[in-house]
Amino acid sequence: MADNQAIGLSPCTTPGTMCVLGIDLGTTSVKAALVMETEQGRIVTQSCSRETQAQADSPAAGAQGKEQDVQKIIKALNECLAAFPQEHLQRVSRIGISGQMHGVVFWKTNQGCKWTKSGTGHTFQPGEVSHLITWQDSRCSSSFLSSLPQPQSHLSLATGFGCATIYWYLKNSPDFMKPYDAAGTIHDYVVAMLCDLERPLMSVQNAASWGYFNSRSKSWNTEILRESGFPLDLLPEVGDPGDIAGRMPHDWHGIPKGTEVGIALGDFQCSVYSCMTERTDAVLNISTSAQLTVPMPLGFQPPETPDSLSAVAYFPYFDGNYLAVAASLNGGNVLATFVDMLARWMAELGYEVLESSVYTQMINAALAQNATRLSICPTVFGERHMPEQLASVTSITASDLSLGHVTRALCHGIIQNLHSMLPFQHLKEAGVKRILGSGSALSRNEVLKQEVEKIFPFPVIYGKDVDAAMGAAMVMLHRR
Repeated sequence: MADNQAIGLSPCTTPGTMCVLGIDLGTTSVKAALVMETEQGRIVTQSCSRETQAQADSPAAGAQGKEQDVQKIIKALNECLAAFPQEHLQRVSRIGISGQMHGVVFWKTNQGCKWTKSGTGHTFQPGEVSHLITWQDSRCSSSFLSSLPQPQSHLSLATGFGCATIYWYLKNSPDFMKPYDAAGTIHDYVVAMLCDLERPLMSVQNAASWGYFNSRSKSWNTEILRESGFPLDLLPEVGDPGDIAGRMPHDWHGIPKGTEVGIALGDFQCSVYSCMTERTDAVLNISTSAQLTVPMPLGFQPPETPDSLSAVAYFPYFDGNYLAVAASLNGGNVLATFVDMLARWMAELGYEVLESSVYTQMINAALAQNATRLSICPTVFGERHMPEQLASVTSITASDLSLGHVTRALCHGIIQNLHSMLPFQHLKEAGVKRILGSGSALSRNEVLKQEVEKIFPFPVIYGKDVDAAMGAAMVMLHRR
């Protein structure tokens, strides 16, 4: 997908062919794809991506807060859809929506958005809506999390999880939530607005990502939450991924009134769904963060209680199945932090450089440096199973301080960190035969690719159609 333009590949106008709109509301960008199934296979007829540039200050949490302006996210979404030809949007019969998991946004029922009519149909703008508190939020310290009741869930609670954030507001800024009576992920919010839902509807995937949710019984830990004073009325109803949340009561950007909208899905699960074709595939995705995943055997059920020290979590997938996931908080964001550091140093020395130029030069330098003794533990952002762990550099020698050495060591560290969470031997025992490599940070970084192939000696396939917007559309295409 290209930023800031719509790419047309084939007309979505064949009579009798289902056309589905897939949307992904990601951490840094919004993506949309029009997908149709033909006798020749799946075709992407249009695609578009817009950077959201939605980062916002956090008045309550300060530097520990990671919040985004919902107005800017919806603006990027509207720009994406406005770039598509009207005749294609008019043939859309279903919409699948995914987005960044764990986070929470609050709104007031019946006042969450304002609909306006334009020449191309109706669009909506956010109304009585809070900022989105994202998965990257770190306001919930380890001591705060340990003060909360133990969940009855197979997933450990972590900072950035919706229920943990609600507890934080409850204890530190209770007045903040008074204007609102509904909550969900950012993609739950969009689905609720499109379908005019009285109460938000959340998939099992997103509910598990909030914490205090039992995936076996598909229910919230209501008794545990009630006893601790948690506002239960903010918990969405829960449905199965792939189910229909509702129909649009009016048109949207020319998409017809009555179009079916699926329950919002996890972006990670949709990314995997878009590319995993065999149960012997492992998927490695490195974008803002990084994930390595393998499918669990059919019929697998996760343990009743979480193992807070385990680096592997079990994410609900589709049709009652699960994925084993090493979900690292450190991926492309580590490289972005390094680039930002270099650019700032240059500015302090009196030289202004473009970050894109810095990135290109450092990758080229690392490609000329095949190996280094320098060792970098890249966990600048901690890890959910080790939130206190910071980054470190060891084995420093005078001969290994070039830009090439440091960049090579940083890329090695990102992959080695994933390997420490889900080692090669475990993949081998799970029957993995190949790795599907995906994600923006991996696709444009030859050094990362080299390190993947060194550390995980499987065949690695790059360039698979790995895209959450595509996956969301495919889920709705395959639903009967």
